[in-house]
Amino acid sequence: MIDPAREGVKEAINTCRKAGIKTVMITGDHIATAKAIAKDIGILRGNDIAITGEELDKIPELSLNKKIMDYSVFARVSPEHKVKIVKAFQTTGSVVAMTGDGVNDAPALKKADIGVSMGQNGTDVAKNASDMILTDDNFVTIVKAVKQGRNIYDNIRKAIHFLIATNVGEIVTIFIGLLIGLKSPLLAIQLLWINLVTDSLPAIALGLEPEDEDIMNRKPRDSKKGIFSDGLSVKILVEGMMIGMLTLLAFSIGNSMYSLEVGRTMAFLSLGLLELVHSFNIKSDESIFKVGVFKNKYLVGAFLLGIVLQVGVVCIPQIAQIFKLTPLNGMQWMYTIAISLSPLIIIELQKKLNEIKFGKVVYKYKEKRI
Repeated sequence: MIDPAREGVKEAINTCRKAGIKTVMITGDHIATAKAIAKDIGILRGNDIAITGEELDKIPELSLNKKIMDYSVFARVSPEHKVKIVKAFQTTGSVVAMTGDGVNDAPALKKADIGVSMGQNGTDVAKNASDMILTDDNFVTIVKAVKQGRNIYDNIRKAIHFLIATNVGEIVTIFIGLLIGLKSPLLAIQLLWINLVTDSLPAIALGLEPEDEDIMNRKPRDSKKGIFSDGLSVKILVEGMMIGMLTLLAFSIGNSMYSLEVGRTMAFLSLGLLELVHSFNIKSDESIFKVGVFKNKYLVGAFLLGIVLQVGVVCIPQIAQIFKLTPLNGMQWMYTIAISLSPLIIIELQKKLNEIKFGKVVYKYKEKRI
């Protein structure tokens, strides 16, 4: 007799494997029953080992810690065994999530990095000992939560990346402009407008970016790494310098060829449009034309609204007067638009060079976490 696995569990475990998440069965059932179920749903594969609690007692702690990743099924275990198993996986540096519903699961739920109790059939003791309660008692939901969690983390990085890079660009514009003896390229009220419109709207939209197609094919990120790891801080500085220097270029063209007011207007328009265009570069490390320009409708909406507001400030005389801006002629608009679109070309070339130099990123499964 056997209690069959729920629909979708086998596929969910396969998804975990691709995502670098090791799934382990810990049960009080007979080992033959546990092995049959584990093989059927894909937990026990290849050289994976199934072991009983009695055999577990005979293994020295150091030896267990060293070989813990070889075990995928633990049968006939006691509450003490469950805690021992959790500790062993934690010694490898893994982030351990433990599920359970009974009183005897409480110690292991408490010890795990993430204790997950069952909401429907779980005891109050298990729920109190856990960090999360799974309301539908379905393993598939945990995998969906992992996917959503990865996407949330990616989007937080993208929003931070955009906000800091654009603010660095604004600092570079003012600081370098004053350093080389230029009159202030932007007035305070102009900077405030740019921070309100072209900074905030795309940042919010990037926080709503849909997940990448390969998000569950990546290995788990190192929990010890900070949010600015993997070269993000360097990217922010380089891109900020790019935005700042391009804004100064627009100001210099307008100031030298026309007037100070034209230079400031071109710098104001360029900085706002540069930031709006650059938001699409941050969507992915791959080419924007591969991941899709229109995939995030919120970002497209923020881009269009930002352009309307930014251009409207210059084109409506009453508002332009408040911001100390002046109308531009056709040639001045051409300079401004060309400069504003250049980050898209520069970053696309940089992405292509990286692909040629380092090869396309391919996420391979490496089982190392639970």
